[in-house]
Amino acid sequence: MAKNIEKSDEKTGKDDVAEFLKKVAATPVRASNGKNGRLIFAIDATASRQPTWDKASHLQHEMFEEAASMGGLELQVAFFRGFGEFKATKWTTDSQALIRPMSRVFCLGGHTQIEKVLKHALRQTKKERVNALVYVGDCMEEDADQLCHLAGQLGMLKVPIFLFQEGFDAIAENCFRQMARISGGAYCRFDSASAATLRNLLRAVAAYAAGGRKALSDLSKKSGGEAQLLLKQIK
Repeated sequence: MAKNIEKSDEKTGKDDVAEFLKKVAATPVRASNGKNGRLIFAIDATASRQPTWDKASHLQHEMFEEAASMGGLELQVAFFRGFGEFKATKWTTDSQALIRPMSRVFCLGGHTQIEKVLKHALRQTKKERVNALVYVGDCMEEDADQLCHLAGQLGMLKVPIFLFQEGFDAIAENCFRQMARISGGAYCRFDSASAATLRNLLRAVAAYAAGGRKALSDLSKKSGGEAQLLLKQIK
């Protein structure tokens, strides 16, 4: 399947953002059953991300805080690094409970372990519904067919994957785009010049996972920008 992935198109960063927002807008709103939305935030902490780790970590912390301030959202952070190391926090609505341990994480050399992230998300949602998986990484060193197969399983369970790629690795981009499409999620690339856009996109995803249109409406009144554009696209 993935061996025949088409070469990356020539979309600009602006086009990627617009497409991302369109895909997020099409994500079904969680049922109003009194339960919190649940969002897994997975991070590549291998050595290739070290040069920009501090900046990315700052953005991640802002997302945790924004999500906690909105309420109605449980977060779990997972990361991989080094030789086979994969860890996940407990589910929590307390942003500080996530920021403290993540502030002590540093990058270690090793191959990507995206397969472990996807299998973890599958196990979690089979225990209790997960509304979305966010993944932040820069490269992919695994079997693309297997990753897409697992992404498809998440799609069947209605767990969209929102993939944020740091940098310009073409192999990773091809795979990430297909994973997003198969799962019903979205792909967006970011770099140091698009930090503000990434921050707003992460906040929009968190808002939507937490409370659907109403939460996005409240966020757009405060910040406008990407949240406002996303709100306009939701039917």
